[in-house]
Amino acid sequence: MALYTRHPRFTAALLVLIVISLYMFTSDPSFRPVTFNLHGGPLVETLALEEVYYDKMLQQRQELIKKWGPTSDKVDPFPSNGEFYTLWDFFLPSFRCPHRLERIGIMGDGGKWVCGLERIAPKKQCVIYSFGVNGESSFEADIMKTAPGCEVYGYDLSVNSFGPEIEEDRDLSSRAHFFPFALGPEDKHTLTDYPKMYTLRTLMALNRHDFIDILKVDIEGNEFDSLSTFIDSFHGEPLPFGQIQIEIHVYQEGNWGYFPKFLDWWEKLEAAGLRPFFSEPNLVYVNLVRGVRPDLVEYSFINIRGDHELVSNRPASPRSH
Repeated sequence: MALYTRHPRFTAALLVLIVISLYMFTSDPSFRPVTFNLHGGPLVETLALEEVYYDKMLQQRQELIKKWGPTSDKVDPFPSNGEFYTLWDFFLPSFRCPHRLERIGIMGDGGKWVCGLERIAPKKQCVIYSFGVNGESSFEADIMKTAPGCEVYGYDLSVNSFGPEIEEDRDLSSRAHFFPFALGPEDKHTLTDYPKMYTLRTLMALNRHDFIDILKVDIEGNEFDSLSTFIDSFHGEPLPFGQIQIEIHVYQEGNWGYFPKFLDWWEKLEAAGLRPFFSEPNLVYVNLVRGVRPDLVEYSFINIRGDHELVSNRPASPRSH
C-alpha cells in the first residue's frame, strides 16, 4: 500500500515542508538551512511533524469520546463500572519535546520535567515564575544552578520564603524573589484584601517582564480560572512563556471533574499553542490517601507559538527585566 494511502496527512505535511524549503533555498541567496537539533532534523520540520502526530491524537480523542459517551457530557471521567479508562487517557502528552528532556529537582514529589534547559541556560538573563512553593525549592534551585543568568520569582500564601535549597545558598538567594501573594483570575490587593491576589499578567507588568522562560504552577485547583484569564487577555496573540510545568487538580469543587468543562479548558490551552510533552501522576498523593481517585497529575507543556529558544534556532538572547 502506498505511503500516501496509509498516511495522507503525514505525507501532505512532508510535501509542504519540502516545497517551503526548496522555495527558500532557491529564492533567497542568503538563506542557510537551520541547524540540526538533537534528533537529527531541522527544528522547524520537527515541530511541524509533531503537529501532524498531535493532530492524529486529537482525532483519537474524539473517537474515544464517541466510544464512551457518545457525547462529552456523557463521559464519566473516573468510571467505576468496568470501563477501562480514566480522564487522563483523553489527554495524552503526545507532543515530543524537540530538545533534551530531563527531570529537574528532587526525585519525588516536587521535581518537574523540563524541555530544552540546555537552550535556556546560556542566556544572560532568564526568568522563572514559581507559583506554589510549599517550603521545597529543589526544582527552582537546580535550574538556577544550571542557568546562572536565571532569576526566580516565587509566590505562595502558605509559607514565608523559598525552601532551604535556595534560602541556604547565598548565590541562589540573591537571585530569588519571594512574595506571599496568590495567583488568581482577578486583581484583589487593596489594604483590606487577604489574601492578596494578582493575575499573572499584572505580576509580569509589576516585575517589568515581557517573557517567562519557565512557568511552574501548583496552586491546588486555582490553575483553571487563573490560566483561562491569562490566555483570554492575549486575544489570540502568542503567550509570553516558553513552557509550563503544572499540577492539575481535578476536584469536585468548581465542578472541574465534569468532563465537558475540563475538555473546554484543555482545548483552550491547545488553541493557545500549548502542547503537553510529559505527564506524571502524583502517586504520592494516591499512596497517602488510600482509595482516592487519581485526580492529581503533573503535566509539562511546550509553547509552540511565538519566537523563543524552544521553537527557534536563533541564538539565546536576553529578555527584558
